[in-house]
Amino acid sequence: MRKTILGELEELVLLVVAACNEDVYGIPVMEELQQQTGRDFTISAVHTTLYRLEEKGFLSSSVGGATAERGGRRKRLFALTAAGGEVLLEIQQTRTRLWQSIPQAKLELMGLSANPF
Repeated sequence: MRKTILGELEELVLLVVAACNEDVYGIPVMEELQQQTGRDFTISAVHTTLYRLEEKGFLSSSVGGATAERGGRRKRLFALTAAGGEVLLEIQQTRTRLWQSIPQAKLELMGLSANPF
């Protein structure tokens, strides 16, 4: 089976959605990304990524109810799918294997006292 490769933003967005206790829409995803990474993201980049992850089968979406705060517009809510959870686990395992393959002496040269994994 071929391994799935996600771009950095795709991985981050998938992690944010996975960390949410309920379905989430674009703005909270963008705000959490900014808080967790200290980087700025545009809402259009986040929406594009959410839709791309849905097309890949890693997220599902539904349309929520209309709210007054959005002028009566409805929100598209996203949730992690089983395939999305599997790909996140696959990525975590790959990163862990790669970190564990770095010799301790090299980690010390990089200023890392111990393997972080």
